Amino acid sequence: MKRYQDIVGDGGSGVIAQVTAQQQAIEAALAGVKCRVAIASGKGGVGKSTATMMLAQGLVATGRSVAILDADLNGPCQAQMAGLEGAPWVPGRDGLALPCRPDGLGVVSFGSFLERAATTSYATVATGDDHVWRATREFATLGQLVAAVDWGKLDVLLVDLPPGADRAAQFASFLGPAAAFVVVTIPSDLARGVVSRSITALRDANARLLGYLENMVGYHNRATGEILPLFPPSERSQDLQAGVSAPVPLPCLGQLPFDPEVARWCDQGWPADALEQVRIPGAREAADRLVESLEAS
Repeated sequence: MKRYQDIVGDGGSGVIAQVTAQQQAIEAALAGVKCRVAIASGKGGVGKSTATMMLAQGLVATGRSVAILDADLNGPCQAQMAGLEGAPWVPGRDGLALPCRPDGLGVVSFGSFLERAATTSYATVATGDDHVWRATREFATLGQLVAAVDWGKLDVLLVDLPPGADRAAQFASFLGPAAAFVVVTIPSDLARGVVSRSITALRDANARLLGYLENMVGYHNRATGEILPLFPPSERSQDLQAGVSAPVPLPCLGQLPFDPEVARWCDQGWPADALEQVRIPGAREAADRLVESLEAS
């Protein structure tokens, strides 16, 4: 019986040519996108998707054209947060029209056409080999979706990645050298340890790292405007670094508190003028620093 290690090239399947063709289709679809920024975190539950929406809102408030690609096909949430669940998919000039909110923010997410309890599934060629084929089929499906959308001219495309240190490195390859990465963490030694693995994986993949966002740095008390402690102080708390043998501190692009109003918006959909309605501490500043990092890199 032939093992996977015994296969040379594409084994005669032609899959390499198919992958190349899809990559070319993706690049053609994203030709009008100036900057691709992937938001990553090795740790789930750090508020990565919420931070992505905050950055998008901050960028839109500066007059930039922005869209979000929800790359988590199994746990999509950007459509709900954007208020675009059930938004119709209609033909555009060159592919599917980009679903947009009233403020112009575009969002492409499986959550627009999957019911909340539904899960994505992929056909396999043999019983018991789901673990072998799933990642391949998942990236192929995401690639088909990206290539099918008429993205138009965008200043920034934010890509909300699924959690996992290995996933970050996989997406570095999928998105190509044009993509830059921002990692999200929280003030927790446990979270920082896992996020550090993503940083190392991205560094090993030669990905462009812009910096990190520290989410949930405190509790925003709207009655007083204070930021109250949310996590206990840590003696081991330190800046996140890229590299192990030769560590280089990553710049902190911003600190975002936990805000109950933001939590409500995530469930009910963000209003188009969220940043103008109620100021979210750190959101606009983080978007400004992100732009500065993109221009400097």
